[in-house]
Amino acid sequence: MRGLFVTGTDTDVGKTYVSSIILRELIAAGHSVGVSKPACSGAVFEAGETRWPDLDQLAEAAGLSDIDLICRQRFQASLAPPVAARLEGRQPDLSAMQDNLLAWESRADIVVFEGVGGLLCPLTDKDSVADFATWVGFPLLIVARLGLGTINHTLLTIEAAKLRNLIIAGVILNDAVGLADTPAGRTNFAELANRTDVPVLGIVGRGGQSVRLRDHETPARIDWSRLASSRENFATSPE
Repeated sequence: MRGLFVTGTDTDVGKTYVSSIILRELIAAGHSVGVSKPACSGAVFEAGETRWPDLDQLAEAAGLSDIDLICRQRFQASLAPPVAARLEGRQPDLSAMQDNLLAWESRADIVVFEGVGGLLCPLTDKDSVADFATWVGFPLLIVARLGLGTINHTLLTIEAAKLRNLIIAGVILNDAVGLADTPAGRTNFAELANRTDVPVLGIVGRGGQSVRLRDHETPARIDWSRLASSRENFATSPE
């Protein structure tokens, strides 16, 4: 089983949006693809039903009808998983998070694994997303928000990942709110590329369905299957 671990520089930077693009492009290329998320916080209530929009979006992109295949650790409040769990009198179940990923071993060749919040977001009372990423062992794809402040947030995320010896496949800039024509939006790509050895792979335009190069127009044509790598050893738990 090979995969990519999609993390972010913050919450709401577009991890799910970028993960969905990757899933669709891998499926279109003929790959057997799975998707997993350790926990999901932030439910909406519609017509008497509880739904998690991020999981619905991932399920649609992967062609799945059952969100349990993606994530079983679901919480209602839009908070870090251990905080949201406490409000419901629960605790995040680390083994269930691991099992959700391991279940894809016999189902898919490539798994897109989407993290929670940023790399140091709490995942359980003692584990962070970074701890889980170390256990998962897939290369990181860092999604950053296009705009002012993203250079600092992205470089800090890269530094935190490197301190943990995590492999980084690259950075994707997501123009979530239409800042491509601002001074920051026009220069983020070049500034990041000049300040890190991590590849800046491209930009997702607002409402775009594919990754583009720094001109915001030319398709990046990223080979996601090449960036995905396998896990050689499964640990019993994050360190």
